[in-house]
Amino acid sequence: MSLRIAVAGGTGQAGSEAVRVARERGHDVVVLARSAGVDLVTGARARDALAGADVVIDASGVSPGDDPTAFHRAVTRTLTESGRDAGVRHLVALSIVGCDRAAGYPLYAGKVAQEQATRAGGIPFTIARTTQFHEFVTLIWRIGKRGPLHFAPRMRSQPVAVREVGEHLVQLAEGEPLDRAPEFAGPCEESVLDMTRAYAKAIGGGPVLPVRMGGEFGRAQRDGSLLPGPHPKLGRQTYAEWISALD
Repeated sequence: MSLRIAVAGGTGQAGSEAVRVARERGHDVVVLARSAGVDLVTGARARDALAGADVVIDASGVSPGDDPTAFHRAVTRTLTESGRDAGVRHLVALSIVGCDRAAGYPLYAGKVAQEQATRAGGIPFTIARTTQFHEFVTLIWRIGKRGPLHFAPRMRSQPVAVREVGEHLVQLAEGEPLDRAPEFAGPCEESVLDMTRAYAKAIGGGPVLPVRMGGEFGRAQRDGSLLPGPHPKLGRQTYAEWISALD
């Protein structure tokens, strides 16, 4: 059955993959993003864009300088208030595995706030927690640069292909609301330090040195709090396969 699916953040990493997959499956897709004329924070043009939508996928992401908690609360308010008026019957919210175990970190606190607002929003929902994407390493590479050197945290992760996250979100959108879906992760655990070193080798980059993050978030990085719990749904592509595809 064809659905009208609205994708908030449909120009971002996961959102654009969800848009692609949904269109491939024959769904009518509307992109909710500033570039498409919809401001999810203020709500401008959201009601018009959501007209006739059956399902909303919230893959929205913060921009540099945004307060993640304020951003996600505002976006979820827009989606739930406008969505209720439009008759939306399912809201799928993309979140992060372990965000509630590392909520001292602003991005993770924002995801906790998003989940809470989604639960309180009055639309049947599915919270879809995933682990970091393989592409997470490109962020680490960029922000960890100090002169000729690069630094990466000692962090345990189970990274997943972002294109598979897009598939996962659309599959959830096609189904009934679950409240909280099984966690979605890549096929095997990795060290972010080793991931970054492999990325550096693949692109001809320089040395990568380890850094030990402090506080609650640093502990969560090292103690497995950001890994999936029992019985997650696992993706197919390994990080090594993703690296090989860069060549």
